[in-house]
Amino acid sequence: MLSRLSALFRLIHAALTLVRHDAVLPLEYQALYPWPARFVGRVLRVFAKRAREDNPGERLARALEKLGPSYVKLGQVLATRGDVIGPRFARGLSRLQDRMPAFGMSEARKTLTEEFGAEPEDLFDTLGEPVAAASIAQVHKARLADGRDVAVKIIRPDIELRIARDIESLELGAKLAERFFPASRRLEPVKFVETVSRSLRLETDLRLEAASATELAEASRSVEGFCIPDVIWERTSKRVLTTQWIEGIALTDEAGLDQASIDRTALAQLATRAFLGTALDHGVFHADMHAGNLFVDRDERLWAVDFGIMGRIGRDERRFLAQILHGFLTRDYLAAAKAHFAAGYVPKGHSIEDFASALRAVGEPIFGKTADEVPMSRVLLQLLEITEIFDMRLRPELIMLQKTMVQCEGVARMLDDRHDMWQASAPVVETWMKRELGPEGRLRDARLHLERVVEALGRLPGAIDTWAELGDEIRSGGLTLARSGSSGGRWVWGTGLIAALAAGAAIGWAFL
Repeated sequence: MLSRLSALFRLIHAALTLVRHDAVLPLEYQALYPWPARFVGRVLRVFAKRAREDNPGERLARALEKLGPSYVKLGQVLATRGDVIGPRFARGLSRLQDRMPAFGMSEARKTLTEEFGAEPEDLFDTLGEPVAAASIAQVHKARLADGRDVAVKIIRPDIELRIARDIESLELGAKLAERFFPASRRLEPVKFVETVSRSLRLETDLRLEAASATELAEASRSVEGFCIPDVIWERTSKRVLTTQWIEGIALTDEAGLDQASIDRTALAQLATRAFLGTALDHGVFHADMHAGNLFVDRDERLWAVDFGIMGRIGRDERRFLAQILHGFLTRDYLAAAKAHFAAGYVPKGHSIEDFASALRAVGEPIFGKTADEVPMSRVLLQLLEITEIFDMRLRPELIMLQKTMVQCEGVARMLDDRHDMWQASAPVVETWMKRELGPEGRLRDARLHLERVVEALGRLPGAIDTWAELGDEIRSGGLTLARSGSSGGRWVWGTGLIAALAAGAAIGWAFL
């Protein structure tokens, strides 16, 4: 009971913070509210700060930053759902910063000792003051005994306890929203909080981030000029991550980029190729590619850091995306629509022809226009709007892919305001499509189908034995149908028949 009361008080504090930033029933959407909500909105704005950012999403971002790491993560995940909260809100939240004051060296040293059972002097020749601090962890520059400079990321003390309390409050808020505001159930707030909670648990185990870094490093080898720092596994644990130190200029450092005479146009193209190359070729991509996580070195190589949020997309999804993209590029909207239906992205009951027409409304304005007139981000947001019309439930990995593409385009345009993401991505996409839709892709498909057939044949003897055992039970009278009077006349089938059907279905599915 005391825990629930504490969660309620923390929830009230969060609500008051949102009110102060006019992030509850914001003024910009006043005309869309029913009259009771308009009245409540006017009352709440009496307590709001006078100075407000133009974008309501930015105001919400500032409020979430004040509330702490769990709420920052909530905003970051929410920023990927432009289809739910609207493009304008999503753009504002996409600028959400994750910066906090650093904690003391004594606490950092204590964590190192607890994690490795040795004094920091035994682990590193030198350990410097923190150079960057976020809501979950902070980074120190250090040097190993062999002379290598490294970056040491250390989790904040007691952050797990604070996150657990925040999640408890968010879960309570989600349940209250579903109970008292039925319209919110379409957005599934409880499941949304579960997503945030899962993401936070992953981010507080730096061993998982280290694994993601090495996975992306393997994928980045196919993109010339895109690099990932090496992980120093012997100095990595659940609460400490040690990687190669990168001497470079952050892409947020405009003056530093100018002083180093960096070729901004080439760097913008490299950023685009880095994202698409790893995503399309290997099915893994850095899903938090904001400028603060990207550095350029003296050789004009692009380095990425912070691998707490990774995106992954399966081979089948990449194949469907190839077909969809091919339909757009050739203006064959019916083929693109069929690919959507084949992938199961559009629920049954909708017309393929109607969906093809909707895709045409998005695709036709692209042709004959320059990249400045039609940015890729706008096209993606229009596609998200179509999903609502056709009752589409987007897969999380595709939403993450679209969000990262918009984020990547923003970084590229910051470097070069004339950056053409369509042109920069063309070589990667063309190579990928030739491989996936051409002879090489067909041969790979044939090999995979053959492997599935061989696997199914291997399970066939066991399935035959199962059917034989069921035949014996039927002949002996051991398999019966029983009518259950307590279940309103529903039939209860014998477990043997269920097992047989399951085995038969498994064999049939394997041959599909």
